[in-house]
Amino acid sequence: MHHGRVSKEIAAGLLALKKRIAAAKIPSSKLDETLNIATWNIREFGKARRSEAAIHYLAEILGQFDLIGIVELRDDLTDLGRVLKILGPYWRAVYSDMIPDAGGNRERLGFIYDKRAVVFNGLAAEANAPRARRGFEYLPEKSFWRAPYMASFRSGNFDFIVLSVHVRWGESLEARRQELEMLADWIEAKRREKTNEDKDLIVMGDFNIPSRNDPLFRAITKHGLQIPRALLGAHGTNLEKDKRYDQILHYPIYPENFSNAGGELDFFISEAHIAELFPGGMTKEKFTYQLSDHLPLWMQVRTDIDGQRLEQIIQG
Repeated sequence: MHHGRVSKEIAAGLLALKKRIAAAKIPSSKLDETLNIATWNIREFGKARRSEAAIHYLAEILGQFDLIGIVELRDDLTDLGRVLKILGPYWRAVYSDMIPDAGGNRERLGFIYDKRAVVFNGLAAEANAPRARRGFEYLPEKSFWRAPYMASFRSGNFDFIVLSVHVRWGESLEARRQELEMLADWIEAKRREKTNEDKDLIVMGDFNIPSRNDPLFRAITKHGLQIPRALLGAHGTNLEKDKRYDQILHYPIYPENFSNAGGELDFFISEAHIAELFPGGMTKEKFTYQLSDHLPLWMQVRTDIDGQRLEQIIQG
């Protein structure tokens, strides 16, 4: 991390933030053994220029992880560049194109990662909605408001694909449910492809699902996607921590890959603590545009899978 010579106010804010990060009890990752992954909806990241303090705080939070799926990354990547500069020379980014219409909201989906811990394997693509032939054209019958974005990575001898999503909010719960169900079908079809890059698939992002007891959650998990054991508790990712809009999901082929470490990183605590990061007075609403209205959701993945591969050979 390269914060450099910051002001006294930013230095004090970083010290306060470090205490909040420590409270999350994120274990250190070990090269070729474990990987800390996270998903974070950073509110309208790039729409309006963040303050210098906010850029340092964003970098400090992101730097706790090795691979982060970023939701609500906007068309202007200037602030992303400012954050990467603080994170240091080993950090990289891969991201989708923005979508200019109202449904797309000029948003991108992206991943940032520390190349010392995880290597980009080459695949980076948007998910295409299923198409049907109409005359001489192949057209989607329904659409993703924002196409899910996937990329392939390797850590140790664990090769995997991460798919990041930002599901529509919209005016209709039924339309949102249908998009989630279409996404579940797309993921299942991708998993079953004979020539797919890897069957180890991690799905994460902002699903706009308030609760695991909701029909919306049943729609995305219809083919067997599950929440890893470490995240089965009451982890809310809104600032009040009572809604689980954000998820990390996986197919439990090798559940032992997912450690018992995971949770949300609460950089907010409460409105009374805003002044510790931004002295001089700031509303909660303005705070969300400096940091976010979502908390990062994280977990640790075990990447040393030699034993599993040997077992596969024995089992044929």
